[in-house]
Amino acid sequence: MKICVVGAGYVGLVAALSFAKYKNDVICVDKDIKKVKQLNKGIPTIYEEGLEPLLNKCLKKKYILFTDNINKAISLSDVIMIAVGTPTKPDWSVDISQVVDASVEISKEIDKYKVIIIKSTVPVGTHEVVENLLLKNGVDRNNFDVVSNPEFLREGRALNDFLHGDRMVIGCKSEKAQKVMDELYSPFKTKIINTNPPTAELIKYASNALLATKISFINEMANLCSKVDANIDTLSYGLGLDSRISPEFLRAGIGYGGSCFPKDTKALVNIGEKYGCEFNIIRSTIKVNENQRLKPVEILLDHYNKIEGKTISLLGLTFKPGTDDIRDAPSLFIIDELLQMGARIRCYDPMVSEEIKSLFPNITYCDSIEDTVRDSYCTIICTELDEFFKMDLESIAKKMKKRVLIDGRNMIDIEEARKSGFSYYYSIGNGSFENNK
Repeated sequence: MKICVVGAGYVGLVAALSFAKYKNDVICVDKDIKKVKQLNKGIPTIYEEGLEPLLNKCLKKKYILFTDNINKAISLSDVIMIAVGTPTKPDWSVDISQVVDASVEISKEIDKYKVIIIKSTVPVGTHEVVENLLLKNGVDRNNFDVVSNPEFLREGRALNDFLHGDRMVIGCKSEKAQKVMDELYSPFKTKIINTNPPTAELIKYASNALLATKISFINEMANLCSKVDANIDTLSYGLGLDSRISPEFLRAGIGYGGSCFPKDTKALVNIGEKYGCEFNIIRSTIKVNENQRLKPVEILLDHYNKIEGKTISLLGLTFKPGTDDIRDAPSLFIIDELLQMGARIRCYDPMVSEEIKSLFPNITYCDSIEDTVRDSYCTIICTELDEFFKMDLESIAKKMKKRVLIDGRNMIDIEEARKSGFSYYYSIGNGSFENNK
């Protein structure tokens, strides 16, 4: 099939390469010329496991081309997938201006039947906005169908999720479009859910909101465990054995971040307001998460009272392992709060990006764990990277000015921390100890 993917960001690039893998003729469009040139050279613009070899293979076989010429790409394609950004506005509504802009360009090039797929995460009713815009711009109603086809990609496992995901949701209103979608996804090993566009648009938001709620729930339980000498890991394990609950997303810590959960929970609350529905549970989920990501600062202030002039070390900056994405990562909020209090920040993450360096140019970025913790008054673990499981705790404790460790991801066994010479240790929901100040 001849496919145009509008947007070479995280979702667009993964989708374009997944289609190209199965020998479709794919043109991926992005207005960022620098990104287009980089991708055409086989250099990924995002980190994702398996992406670079697939990119180079598809380029070599000429199954994919990257361009900034959207009009030509649309005119040459039978299927057009919109995979542009939909950021959150200050009022928590979704900014669909990029979707609208892409639709305007699409309307200029439709002279025969094309299926327009909305892959971007958009509020319910967006398919109608796109349909009406095309009709307003003079496109023949018989020459297009709009399909809602939300993505369910986990960063770090996005290619696997696209190719072998647990479901693919397709919101169609016509049999003609349904046949095209069936053919498009026939090579993929995933369960297909066929529904109408409004349902498809809501499934993505509902999924992320429910998962975010599980995280906030277990974090509230973790905070209680810390006060009553209970163990959150055992509690989570006990909950997860209940088949109605499952163990997924029951790991306590300093909250969720990333491109989906923060954005989609807020968007769903905003959508509910428009239709007179109060999402009180989701509002609470958001509030709990906002408080939880600053839990290390609260613990630190309780220990020191004042941290002005003190060096604080952060291990991990991305919102989770296996990605270089820092969007809404808890580390960003911790850094910002500590800087406002006059602390000096040293940090380490093997996936550190230029993006975070531009956000915080006045902190020290280190190349190793050992260098990061040197002369530190406290080390905070913000991301559960594998190398933090394996680090030499005794050696780290000796390099610190004050042997204080706040484990924001519950990675370190409390007895191991005690034996390694730390004077103060705090784990979210797993207990703490204090030998001396």
